[in-house]
Amino acid sequence: MNLEMLKPPAGSRKKKKRVGRGGDHGGTSCRGAKGQNARSGGGTRPGFEGGQMPLSRRLPKRGFRNHFRKDIVIVNISQLKRFPADSVIDEEMLIAGGVIKKLGDKIKVLGKGDIGYPLSLKVHMISRAARQKIEAAGGSIVEVI
Repeated sequence: MNLEMLKPPAGSRKKKKRVGRGGDHGGTSCRGAKGQNARSGGGTRPGFEGGQMPLSRRLPKRGFRNHFRKDIVIVNISQLKRFPADSVIDEEMLIAGGVIKKLGDKIKVLGKGDIGYPLSLKVHMISRAARQKIEAAGGSIVEVI
């Protein structure tokens, strides 16, 4: 058997119907006679309601979205217990350890929880309570800009 002898099973391949080429669907090609929808490129845009005020404009607009907002990822001290003592914790270490799923613009450490051994942190921001707890345990903090 050669490759050129292979054929698809009977009935599995069907030709696309070509409307407007004579035969059953010739002439207006199932578009009706004249009018906006019969023209090439005709029809209306999505959301158009025939000149009536569209729903998207009838509904009230609420709120404000700040385009300059920074996405700050929060990490608590209780989450840092999975790292061994004297380890240096930075963005890559937090992702590898499964503490955070994805990087935001900045990382901030908050003071929820306790830690009893020293850690070295390289983060963008840290709260006052978290700084006191880490330094009390003998750790160090480097704020990355």
